[in-house]
Amino acid sequence: MRKKIAILGSTGSIGRQTLEVVDEFPEQFQVVALAAGSNVDLLTEQARRYSPVLVAIMDESKASELARNLAGLNIDVVTGLNGISAAATNRQAETVVTAVSGCTGLVPTLNAIRAGKNIALANKETLVSAGALVTAEAKKHGVSILPVDSEHSAIFQCLERENRAVSRLIITASGGPFRGRSNNELQKVTKTEALQHPNWAMGDKITIDSATMMNKGLEVIEAHWLFGVDWEQISVLVHPQSIIHSMVEYKDGSVLAHLGRPDMRIPIQYALSYPDRAGNTFPKLDLAGKTLSFEEPDLETFPALALAFAAGRRGGTLPAVMNAANEAAVNLFLQEKVSFPEITRLVDQVMSRHTVVDAPNLEQILAADVWAREETLRLGHARKA
Repeated sequence: MRKKIAILGSTGSIGRQTLEVVDEFPEQFQVVALAAGSNVDLLTEQARRYSPVLVAIMDESKASELARNLAGLNIDVVTGLNGISAAATNRQAETVVTAVSGCTGLVPTLNAIRAGKNIALANKETLVSAGALVTAEAKKHGVSILPVDSEHSAIFQCLERENRAVSRLIITASGGPFRGRSNNELQKVTKTEALQHPNWAMGDKITIDSATMMNKGLEVIEAHWLFGVDWEQISVLVHPQSIIHSMVEYKDGSVLAHLGRPDMRIPIQYALSYPDRAGNTFPKLDLAGKTLSFEEPDLETFPALALAFAAGRRGGTLPAVMNAANEAAVNLFLQEKVSFPEITRLVDQVMSRHTVVDAPNLEQILAADVWAREETLRLGHARKA
């Protein structure tokens, strides 16, 4: 019997690659729900091809067009955040791939967990903003959260058989397109330059996060909640070749590393098929002639990583504020309203202005998220003026 899956963020990079995995294993997976933001043309194409029982589009202005496109196909069309949650909690779905960008994924993921769905998690912001709440709900409802991020999938696989003797998790980072640049050089970088990642093909937001190193900071916080390790047991190592996706150091000094091509379909496949592995036709890693190098991250030039560690250690609503401020600041940069270094400066400034709420509930997390976005926009527009 095929495993039934729902994909939140089906028109994004991870969503499209998830569907490539489905194409690779048509006898193993069936798509029962699709959800996207506003790309009505691609969502229509996906719905016609995979025949889900339900499709959701976040942009309510596109709902009528989507319904017209799918008329006569016996596919329910829903919209808005409630529509995304309807896809996440679809009765038939067993596993929900959460690949929506940003904090939009938090509420649908929580609803999916409460509906007893296993989660293939590609949305970092869910655990960054509400890690304590999400992991508690997963435990309460007896569901699994399986990582889709290549770094966390790598750690998960290295921990599979020996997770009680861990000394340290080592998350690798490519260093992004500006590795080795000085602060002065970063003042003048353009949006086009920042979107040119040397190894990975990703969406705009995550690509900018990689360039600032904030992406790695989000992964640090996510790792803390996924694997239940202390902050002192998580470190980041720059590895420009993106061949080793992460490592686990054990108490006896042994280090297990997970190697692979920079291809997100592999961790997606593993999250969907866990604990089984199956052969595929994807290109395989060839190490002949390859050189692997490592270096410490430059926290002075790329302070976003240090901000993430600080937010994670402080806890409460501060990680949600950091995440929301970063999303808003990245959007300002993509709109060419602030410079590249101002992304991190804005995040730092907003974090410093926030009064942290400890042990927050969902409403307090969402309120902190809204405040941080508004404060970031206010400060960003004031700088532009």
